[in-house]
Amino acid sequence: MLVLASITALYSLAAYLFVKDTRAHLAGVIAYGALCITVLLLVGLSGGIHSPFIGLWLLITVFAGLFGVYMLGAFAIAANVYGLFQLATGLETGGAAIALMLVIEAPLIASFIIWHNRTNGRDATAVNALQQQLSQVASKSDVIINSIADGVVVVDSAGIVQLINPSAQNMLGWPNRDAVGLDYRSVIKLVDGAGNPIADDLSPIHQVMASNKSATNNDLILVTKSSKKVLVSLVVSPVGEDSHQTGVIAVFRDITREKEEERQKAEFISTASHEMRTPVAAIEGYLGLAMNPATAVIDEKAKTYLQKAHEATQHLGRLFQDLLTVSKAEDARLIPRQQVVDMISFTREVVEGLQQKAKEKGIFVSYAPGDQDTDGNRRITPMYYALIDPDHMREVFSNLIDNAIKYTLQGSVTVDVKGDNDNVMVSVNDTGVGIPPEDLPHLFQKFYRVDNTDTRTIGGTGLGLYISRRLTEANSGHIKVTSTYGKGSTFTVQVPRISNERAGELMSASQPGQPAAQNTAPLPAFAQGGAATPHNIGRTPASLAQKPPQVPPVAP
Repeated sequence: MLVLASITALYSLAAYLFVKDTRAHLAGVIAYGALCITVLLLVGLSGGIHSPFIGLWLLITVFAGLFGVYMLGAFAIAANVYGLFQLATGLETGGAAIALMLVIEAPLIASFIIWHNRTNGRDATAVNALQQQLSQVASKSDVIINSIADGVVVVDSAGIVQLINPSAQNMLGWPNRDAVGLDYRSVIKLVDGAGNPIADDLSPIHQVMASNKSATNNDLILVTKSSKKVLVSLVVSPVGEDSHQTGVIAVFRDITREKEEERQKAEFISTASHEMRTPVAAIEGYLGLAMNPATAVIDEKAKTYLQKAHEATQHLGRLFQDLLTVSKAEDARLIPRQQVVDMISFTREVVEGLQQKAKEKGIFVSYAPGDQDTDGNRRITPMYYALIDPDHMREVFSNLIDNAIKYTLQGSVTVDVKGDNDNVMVSVNDTGVGIPPEDLPHLFQKFYRVDNTDTRTIGGTGLGLYISRRLTEANSGHIKVTSTYGKGSTFTVQVPRISNERAGELMSASQPGQPAAQNTAPLPAFAQGGAATPHNIGRTPASLAQKPPQVPPVAP
């Protein structure tokens, strides 16, 4: 008994001194239980109901309810089991048995009466405080949600609308009392650009519910309760964890005016660029005539000035062409005229067209799928066919190679063609200045150019790689870049591959007199030279200084 009492006392002291966090209640329950066991054994060993320590038992029993209903119940069960054991074994009989049951039950009943009311009052106070806090949080949330200018609709996991803010009510035409409790498909009706309803499995809300991943869409039209159509930007986000999703939040904004302004801006750029190309071409033509020894005689100093003016005019012409291409891309007018193309021969032609420019700069351009390997042995190159627009992809490859030459101060440029059963990959690797890591995510954006000491001296429109990306995507492909700053870059264009059998069928089905495969089409003028950067596509017309254009004479 002495050992047990000592252990109980030491544990209680340690719990009081060192347990200060949320585990203090559990430590108190353990200490109280150990005390009860110690006193119970002491009473049992010292005479039971006749023990001089029975008062101590009555004292500690009254405090059982302080630890909650569960502790009081456990204590009552243990005490009654002890009492029944005393009665069953005949240790207590007659008046002693009655006294034993009173000793067991009376303090438990008193403990319940004393502490249950107090704990209930304390619990009620805590519940009221919690309810007040939740009410305050809900009130603040309502103020925030109702103040949002965008439409907000909360949908539960069953697809039922649980909340709709005033902005959404005004936009959708659904008042709160009518919308809440309805299926979201009745409230948020979406159609595509052609006015066709969006299938359930293609709805952003359904997709987010199925995948538990956020979704954004700027191309859908919202049909209001009055059948008015509104072009919206829709963002849908899941609520809850992956294993326990409770619903989604749909936020939408009217972008009809923004889209109309973008359309008007694109139309203006397209019209202005188209109208300005004619006078710029005329200026470029006359400058070419002036620099051509066959049509004019000028001194070297004047020729230098005219050459600079000619280069500036070419750059201006490329800018207008870039703007026209961007306008077509944003208006979905970049429709590819697809043909069967042998990618090995096609890429070789583009490389050969830029060899002269590389030679002038002292850059070696190698075409990896050449006819010989490093040991001079004949190498068999597989046939890679693709169904692409040759003009589009020639523009992309030419400009990537041209960019690599421009930004390689010394070293080499390697063009490679590889493929698998599904895709053909054309890569352009250089040993140039490279691209800083912070610029890589923005490289294919409009008007984005790397601005540092390595690139500042080379002009460009900042539209080149954006157009390359759009042209590649128009041909069901994609383009990516890897680069190490100061060591070089690798641009890779991937397009879908078609089998040799499919290529043969398409070529056989072509009309008589028309080529089925575009393998050896002549290079456009921009492949012969012109300014370009890694961040703009240079499409330089054929040098008018080399071949005079047909320009009508100027009247005196």
